[in-house]
Amino acid sequence: MQWEIVPYFCGLVAIDSESRDERKIADRIKADLSTLGAEVYEDDCHTKTGGNTGNIFASFKGRIEKKPILFCAHIDTVKPGIGIKPVVKDGCVFGDGTTVLGADDKSGVTQIILGIKKVLDSGFEHAPIEVLFTVSEEIGLLGAKHFDRSKISASLGYALDAQDIGEIVNGAPSQNSILIQIRGKEAHAGVEPEKGINAIRVASEAIAAMPLGRIDFETTSNMGVISGGVATNIVPKLVEIKGEARSHNPQKLEQVCKDISKAVNQAVERHATEHAKAQCEIIIHKEYESFYVHEQEAPVALAASAMKAIGIKPDIRKGGGGSDANILNSSKCKIVIIGTGMKKYHTVDEFIEIADLEKGVELVGEIIRTYSQSQRLYLC
Repeated sequence: MQWEIVPYFCGLVAIDSESRDERKIADRIKADLSTLGAEVYEDDCHTKTGGNTGNIFASFKGRIEKKPILFCAHIDTVKPGIGIKPVVKDGCVFGDGTTVLGADDKSGVTQIILGIKKVLDSGFEHAPIEVLFTVSEEIGLLGAKHFDRSKISASLGYALDAQDIGEIVNGAPSQNSILIQIRGKEAHAGVEPEKGINAIRVASEAIAAMPLGRIDFETTSNMGVISGGVATNIVPKLVEIKGEARSHNPQKLEQVCKDISKAVNQAVERHATEHAKAQCEIIIHKEYESFYVHEQEAPVALAASAMKAIGIKPDIRKGGGGSDANILNSSKCKIVIIGTGMKKYHTVDEFIEIADLEKGVELVGEIIRTYSQSQRLYLC
């Protein structure tokens, strides 16, 4: 019963593991990996991320002489993720409507562990396998950012962290985080508002002039958080805006950030009185770099071949989000993202079809077999 797909998945999602609090799920996964014969290591990234758990890295010895193949997933969930109660009905697993389900990314964890177990149980002579389960992915890829990537010996791998079975995400954009502080001058809003500078108004004008949303087919930007002011009878003196910009093209990312900064500076320059002048501070930080793996390169070609072998039609595409693959591709290991079947993730309506869970387990096993049998060196 322990290793049956649906009970195993439901057991994982029922373990609380919001970002920075993954201790219980990590202990369960470490025990399972050890039972399967893996050499298991936990790092100390939590000392840098503020969490209570490190990344889990495991290795399975191969029966043939070949470089390892890597599988990766994250073990944290978004909020609300406390007290998840999985419900099995109509061929799917749902949450109870009060929390997320946690298929993002425990469907990936399930498929990796049970896919490897399936290969081990078959007695198949496989290549060495490496597994990385990261923490705090949902709050900025923190676990992957602080993982010692020199521990990875594999030259190709797969992050199981996309939506549809058959999906192969072979590219993802860079992301810059943007923090803007606009300072005006406070004054009594009813007695002498002309002596103040309304920071909310300045911020509004700046946002209205920014390039936002879908800029082009590979570039987006968004201002997602704005805060400021203390009372309706006080002209607000400070507004803070948090946003982001993403692009597959580094020049376009640089340009959209310049355009956002220009909109802020121009709005600030328009607001000055004999009593005060608006000011601003703009902090732009690179969160992660983009990656792209060509369709003919080993990670994509291998996954597509394995999918076809078990009746899955490959869907190769670039993605718009960031994941651990953005970080791990900066090592010598080329990684693409494959889908697990999770649907409506990051919402309380999240669910996954049992057939997709099963297909994902089969796919992991087939990727291992295809890689192990292939005559290609797959040195990326």
